[in-house]
Amino acid sequence: MVAPLARELAEAAATEVGACIRPLAVRRIDTQTGARMAVPIPCGATRATKCPPCAERARRLRMWQAQEGWHLDTDPEIVTAEPTAEQLAVIGYRADLESARAAALAENDTAAVTDLDRAIGDADDMVRAAGARGSTRPPGERKPRRVRSTRRRQDAPNLPRLPVAARTVGRTFDTPDGRRYRPSTFLTLTLPSYGRMYSDGSPVDPDRYDYRRAARDAIHFGDLVDRFWQNLRRAVGWNVQYFAAVEPQRRGAPHLHAAVRGTIPRKLLRQVAAATYHQVWWPPHDEPTYSPDRPPIWDETREISCYVDPDTGRPLRAWDDVLDELAADKTAPPAHVVQFGSQVDVQGVLGDTEQAGQCLRYLVKYLTKSLDECHEPDSTSAIAHVDRLADALRYEPCSPTCANWLLYGVAPEHAKAGLVPGLCKGKAHKRDNLGYGGRRCLVSRKWSGRNLTEHRTERREHVLRTLGVVGAAVEQSTPDGERERYTWEPIRPTDPDQPDRLELLLRLISERKRWREQYERARDQVAELPATDDRPAA
Repeated sequence: MVAPLARELAEAAATEVGACIRPLAVRRIDTQTGARMAVPIPCGATRATKCPPCAERARRLRMWQAQEGWHLDTDPEIVTAEPTAEQLAVIGYRADLESARAAALAENDTAAVTDLDRAIGDADDMVRAAGARGSTRPPGERKPRRVRSTRRRQDAPNLPRLPVAARTVGRTFDTPDGRRYRPSTFLTLTLPSYGRMYSDGSPVDPDRYDYRRAARDAIHFGDLVDRFWQNLRRAVGWNVQYFAAVEPQRRGAPHLHAAVRGTIPRKLLRQVAAATYHQVWWPPHDEPTYSPDRPPIWDETREISCYVDPDTGRPLRAWDDVLDELAADKTAPPAHVVQFGSQVDVQGVLGDTEQAGQCLRYLVKYLTKSLDECHEPDSTSAIAHVDRLADALRYEPCSPTCANWLLYGVAPEHAKAGLVPGLCKGKAHKRDNLGYGGRRCLVSRKWSGRNLTEHRTERREHVLRTLGVVGAAVEQSTPDGERERYTWEPIRPTDPDQPDRLELLLRLISERKRWREQYERARDQVAELPATDDRPAA
């Protein structure tokens, strides 16, 4: 009874060799022979709680990406890639939805048009997720952008503004002995204080700690970071590039670590951080209009279904209508203003130094963990602090589509039946995200000239070149001429041909061990070969 299960043994062995412990099954179909074969593929998880080997592989890839772009001495070239089969399929699906919507409009089918508009919005998200940039909607069909005055707030200092040059590399410095250096920067930005804290991350006085402000600052932290990079580029006069990671402090507030290409005066960086702010032009949401126990209800009896007051039946104000009212009122204040704190840490870093390696390792240190796992609460008061922050986030609106807007008498954008205040599925409301719902890794477009998929392909090609130099069998590659021979389809859980998960795991372990042995043997042989142009770089 105390003996380990076979699945547990297989997962331990997979972790040791770096194989995925939650492999997915896909079916490979040979279009020439009709042969079908179940093939295990890695799950691709980025969190160690789900799959430690896949998360560690993703962390190493991110570290490689950060290293590649940090100390470049020439501007990278951005080459638009050819569309992939996935992108073409998603665009085709989006076009079919557009045709169906036009037919519904011709038949005056309002309900179908509403459903298709939602489906088109989901398809647009799929297009972006597939790696396409820009909008798929014609300019005439896009929402008009609400433009507010760009005049700076009176309580914010002014910033220098220079024309932004196209270059992305920093300055070089020459020493009297003839040596030339091109340093870069490691930058840390934090949010302001919400109350005095103990060293364990708990507040000295929980009753006076500003949990509402902490929650709102965490929700809008990503917008504040975007505004910082815009201000910095205008202040320095060139296209600053960065690789940044968002991590939590022990108190639970997010902060930013960024590798910045080139050197920027410390005084200017602190000046830009102090002058950067983000105004949230949302409806006022300090005092709720409804109770979570009796929120607005969905009324389908109307010509256009909507949320109504549970007592009077009066429809709630639509999201766009409320924003139009705010735009028309020039004296209306923003719902929230988020700014950085006074702590700004700046380090100058030279490439190919131990300090650069330490900074890179620190950048990706916590990427395999969720935000609440980076600093485990080690006291009862610290755990209670996280609980109070989670409570403050529960009914705080996190986006225009958040169900919590119902409590403030506003119908969320793209409102639909089934919205329940306090049960929004947005990332910001999940306890393990501590209010931050954005991406953990923030990389500027001209950082290295390649996106993450291209970096992954580059590393794979390096392995294949190493194997090819010594004539090793490359079992994991498919010749270009053979790629159209196979088609792939997922094997659903209800599929009768669903393979045994333990069998998939053992196959992945075997493949991983065999590939690693082949690569290490080929790498050792390549090291013994004379230097040639065909020899792969180390």
